[in-house]
Amino acid sequence: MSLIAVLLPAMAMAQATGGTGLPVPRFVSLRSEEVNLRAGPGDRYPIEWVYGRRDLPVEIVAEFNHWRKIRDWQGTEGWVHQSLLSGRRMLMITGKARLLRAEPQDGSAGVATVEPGVMARLLKCPRGSTFCRIEAGGYEGWVKRDEFWGVYPSEWIE
Repeated sequence: MSLIAVLLPAMAMAQATGGTGLPVPRFVSLRSEEVNLRAGPGDRYPIEWVYGRRDLPVEIVAEFNHWRKIRDWQGTEGWVHQSLLSGRRMLMITGKARLLRAEPQDGSAGVATVEPGVMARLLKCPRGSTFCRIEAGGYEGWVKRDEFWGVYPSEWIE
């Protein structure tokens, strides 16, 4: 059986149910400076919150037609239109100030200090590593996976 014969029915099924066929949950980011978080999947549902940070990392936890139920780093959930989301991988530094390291190992020299609440671009998370490479404020370096929100513990990104 050809790959096309297998993929076409799966794609049709995803379109019929309104899903993208992409894994859920998954991390994405906000595409716009202003994003309305709604109580349900549609314009008729009330706005519960308005995000004001472009590139804020969020997690898609459900899909319905063109709407995505998202969760932010504080656990707030609600629905946004898919056009307001980007596949660009971002993260948020959590806890306390974190040392951005030159190499992916404890004891490596520091490149910069990154404060909690800072958003950064996720560059890579090698398979089997406890560190991920990020870019924050023009600096690139490595931070431990448990020092930020925006990647799953076993996820790898090359």
